[in-house]
Amino acid sequence: MRRRPFVTTLLVLMLAALPAMAQDRTVRILSGASAGGSSDFATRLLAEAIGPIIGARAVVENRTGANGVVAAQETARSAPDGTTLFVCPMSTMSITPQLINANLPLDPGAELLPIANVALSSYGFVVAANGPYRSVQDVLAAAKARPGQVTFGSAGVGSAQHLQGELLKQKAGLDMVHVPYRGASPAIVDILGGRTDFMITNMADVTRQVQEGALRLLAISDDEPFPLFPEVPPLSRLVLGFNVVGWFALCGQKGMTPALVDQLEAAVRQAMSDPALVHRMAEGGLTPRFEDRATITRRLAKDRALWLGVIRAVNLRAN
Repeated sequence: MRRRPFVTTLLVLMLAALPAMAQDRTVRILSGASAGGSSDFATRLLAEAIGPIIGARAVVENRTGANGVVAAQETARSAPDGTTLFVCPMSTMSITPQLINANLPLDPGAELLPIANVALSSYGFVVAANGPYRSVQDVLAAAKARPGQVTFGSAGVGSAQHLQGELLKQKAGLDMVHVPYRGASPAIVDILGGRTDFMITNMADVTRQVQEGALRLLAISDDEPFPLFPEVPPLSRLVLGFNVVGWFALCGQKGMTPALVDQLEAAVRQAMSDPALVHRMAEGGLTPRFEDRATITRRLAKDRALWLGVIRAVNLRAN
């Protein structure tokens, strides 16, 4: 019970060393997504919070392409001094590089160093509020009655939404049709228009439409209650073994010294202890969740094993 003063003192000492690393310098925090999405949102909140802690000007740069691989490559090729960092999403680290015949310049999950987790991103099973489905059971019953006719949307082939639809098909033993789009937004438009049946997508993408009553949220993809909709059941209650959550972690160049990595991890820990930051993340549909380097590394390994199994089962190839 008396360890807290020692831990606090150690954290203060570690953070005090950071200005020597970055004072009067610019730290680039890369986002692999375009402005406005959940990945960019998490990146900007973290940059705003972490800059003063590390004594540097933290600037967000969007480096889009190949589902985050362009940003990952720039980070991997940067100097190992902590001045180029990347808010790495689960899909970039766990899914994209494992697609069959993925012709990529690097495997981000193997060649970047996870420093600390920032947020979890729950996925929601959504349908049109004015459509025929009022529960997950309704969707599964329709798929059973009409094999190959019920459709699920995604943000593209090989996206997290796509892989979750394939995982649902495996777990439920049903034949449903994947409809890929160029991003989540056009898929949501077609769900609202009745042209696609459902999608399992980031809650940050659909929170507003659910709150406004345009979309009906039938289930949450992971077992942890979602703060904005605590009454919505987990999908695992209806489909045994379905438990998926996305995440956004701070990653860096693998050649950084252990001392520098420890300092950056401590800075993220301090940033994530700010109630104002936690509140803003939650309002944006994310679940703020600091996890240290060891924890996020274990999470990464677990997710890579899960998605590799799905990819191989459906022989999913990169475009």
